[in-house]
Amino acid sequence: MSRTEATQTLRTRLDIPRWSWGVVVAVLVVVWRWAEVSELAASGPGRTIALQALLTGLLIGGVYGLVAMGLSLIFGVLEIINFAHGAFLTLAMYVTWLIATTTGIDPYLTLLITPVIMFVVGAAVQRVVISPAMGQPLENQLLLTFALAILIENALLLVFAANPRSVRIPWASAAIGPLDFPLRLGGAIIELPRILAFLGGLVIAGGLFAFLNRTRTGTAIRAVGLNPTGAALVGVPVGRIQVMTFGIGTAVAAAAGVLVLPFLTLEPTTGAQFNILSFVIVVLGGLGNVGGALVGGLLIGLTQELGGLLFPGQSKLLPVFIIFIATLFLKPEGLFGGGAE
Repeated sequence: MSRTEATQTLRTRLDIPRWSWGVVVAVLVVVWRWAEVSELAASGPGRTIALQALLTGLLIGGVYGLVAMGLSLIFGVLEIINFAHGAFLTLAMYVTWLIATTTGIDPYLTLLITPVIMFVVGAAVQRVVISPAMGQPLENQLLLTFALAILIENALLLVFAANPRSVRIPWASAAIGPLDFPLRLGGAIIELPRILAFLGGLVIAGGLFAFLNRTRTGTAIRAVGLNPTGAALVGVPVGRIQVMTFGIGTAVAAAAGVLVLPFLTLEPTTGAQFNILSFVIVVLGGLGNVGGALVGGLLIGLTQELGGLLFPGQSKLLPVFIIFIATLFLKPEGLFGGGAE
């Protein structure tokens, strides 16, 4: 395979297929049409509930996509199924909470600190714990990362106990220019922290794509993900790139943790749900497909929130797992598996 062909193949694993955005738009159109004609939307309050679920699902979906991108990147390059991904996200949230409460700085400013700390933590874990297990049977790797997740969660429980914690953003409920937060749109309420989490997730996702596609290090990461033996033959330090990739994936999850902390309650097991959803999103988007993870996150966010309307009284995860099982049966390589030809 020539260098040009290899580069093109690598891009298909990382780029978001253009038609995939049509899937998101189609889902939004169908849902909105359903909201207009259903009995639920027959009254003003019912339509407000549907609109609220639609907006909330879209906003949280961007964060889900960001978390899943880190998990998908790690799998695509290291072929490691990292069950500790959600635990790392929780750890990052506690780091942010500690920094914000002890120094008094705005939690969002820790986006410059927490991901860096978690990059170092992730790189160290990969070098010391994960690397020796690479090449071993899959069940060994699964048990290792699962044990790592339990270790992190119980360490947090030991240090911080099970007391719920949170951070306050005083300016989140104030007028910013012509906008008065929380915003009210058609009766639905949109909180500023959720908007910032969505926008921040898109910006970080865009930065990750630019890094992977436009830098020498990003090219090396993609090369190792495609063919580690071939990459080593042309001088790429495979071991160092693998350590860096695990650190980057962990840092991406940490950034997502910082973004969601202002509107979530922090407990040692907070990351467990993100972990579950991330695996569903990675399967939906295609294993190792970073671009598919972002789109899959948006779809799962919408599914989770709107599922609460379609299945009242049931867990919001019910429709998510229905889609997960259907994907495994009908298209096990994921909606965007294989990329573009």
